Amino acid sequence: MQKLIGIIALQILATRLIAQEPADMLRMAWTDPTGTARHQAIGGAMTSLGGDLTAAFTNPAGLGFYRSGDFVFTPTFNQLRNKADYKNTSTTAQRFGVGLGLTGFVAASPTERNEKRTAAIAIALNRTAWFGNNLLYRGFNNTNSFSQKFLEEIQGVGDANLVASKYPFGSSLAFNTYWIDTIGGSSNGNFTYQTRAPFRSGLLQENEIISKGGLSELAIALAGSSHEKFFYGLTLGIPFLQFERTTTFTEADATRAMNNFNYATYQESLNTSGSGLNIKMGFIYRPVPQWRFGVSIHTPTFLRLTDRYSATITTDTENYKGVLTQSSKEFTNGEPAEYSYLHFTPLRMQGGLSFVIREVEDVTKQKGFITADVEWVNYKSASFKADPSLLNADEEKTYYKNLNSVIDDVYRAAINMRIGGELKFTTWMLRAGMAYLGNPYNNIRGEEGNRFQYSGGLGYRNKGYFIDLTYVHTAGKDIHFPYRLSQQTFDLARLQQRGARLSLTLGVKF
Repeated sequence: MQKLIGIIALQILATRLIAQEPADMLRMAWTDPTGTARHQAIGGAMTSLGGDLTAAFTNPAGLGFYRSGDFVFTPTFNQLRNKADYKNTSTTAQRFGVGLGLTGFVAASPTERNEKRTAAIAIALNRTAWFGNNLLYRGFNNTNSFSQKFLEEIQGVGDANLVASKYPFGSSLAFNTYWIDTIGGSSNGNFTYQTRAPFRSGLLQENEIISKGGLSELAIALAGSSHEKFFYGLTLGIPFLQFERTTTFTEADATRAMNNFNYATYQESLNTSGSGLNIKMGFIYRPVPQWRFGVSIHTPTFLRLTDRYSATITTDTENYKGVLTQSSKEFTNGEPAEYSYLHFTPLRMQGGLSFVIREVEDVTKQKGFITADVEWVNYKSASFKADPSLLNADEEKTYYKNLNSVIDDVYRAAINMRIGGELKFTTWMLRAGMAYLGNPYNNIRGEEGNRFQYSGGLGYRNKGYFIDLTYVHTAGKDIHFPYRLSQQTFDLARLQQRGARLSLTLGVKF
């Protein structure tokens, strides 16, 4: 435990602009099922079912069931509500957003040599993750202060000039605005430091995080079938990431006494963008018309990302130095600092089973289906690496080695499960589903997270046109750390999350 917390502190308190943390990995990997409204209505269970453009992002072998073409367009509406408990105080915040879900086409036809063989190609764009989120929590803390992370960062650095300039994204700002200060009686070259925040008598702390952006993926998929029993497919995925986050942490003297500290605020702004590659491959076996068995593998996604980062600290030390503000941009020529790096997301493996009611060649005469998936995600296999274009990157390599060690210890492999079904009434369809996303945490400090999703929807198909409408309700829990300390205990906020998504898919066959 001591070793783990020390590693966490090392990677969080790096002196250069390397702002990645374990939670960045989870944001991009712990994602909800997305796709067409039909796919979402059945809980996201698509590994063995096929016949939907979403198969390009789950199991591309499912595209082998197509005998003609589809074009689909899917607008979405999202809402997320967070209830946070921190230091026995509850706070709520919520976020709304609209966007474009899965949009694209698939084209298929029998091959010329053998009518029992088919081939299909699909090109589609899908929003695979939505990062829109508002998080707010506050509470009374008389055990530690945010500023102690700065004291740990500069521990053993006796030269005050180095403290004032070497740590431009944290400790230098805190030192120059007197959130932390030298201890009287020491001398330059042998300075020791203290926080001016009177945490033992109590601090009122508040953390607000506003996020937006998302992860979209362009899929180029090929699929085929043989003898109407064997279906196989391959997808090249090209993801695009855009993420913006503003974090504002404030702690204020709870006593209101004139003790040379009123409040301090730390604000950081992070903009992350980039793109990458992945491969998805799959296979579906239909031994008899009613049953389908499917498996798929998603390779880790390779991403090259760039962070643009800045931080500002404002401290009011009352009669001591008054109100002072300093920004990291004063150290970076007035612009946000920029840093590029590589990220590899976790490996995923999926298995599925489907039963089609009255399976016949004329799909309009089928009566429905039930389908289920199990997914294994190895969260601890995710990793960050230094950009190979960096020269003399020994410090970055050491940093990422430590960060990846934290990911190995903090996270684990998890199981996700999905189940859903559909009933057909001539041109109308009724659908329902459920999904469970398992706990990705290793429970070192009581961390626990999971998500349940319940979905339902309607579909209409007639004369080559179709429309699907789905509502998805999400209920889950997660955790968030306002800051981490290596030499004493620190607190976390426990989150209860409720979300809603409304998706509408409009489509035409050709």
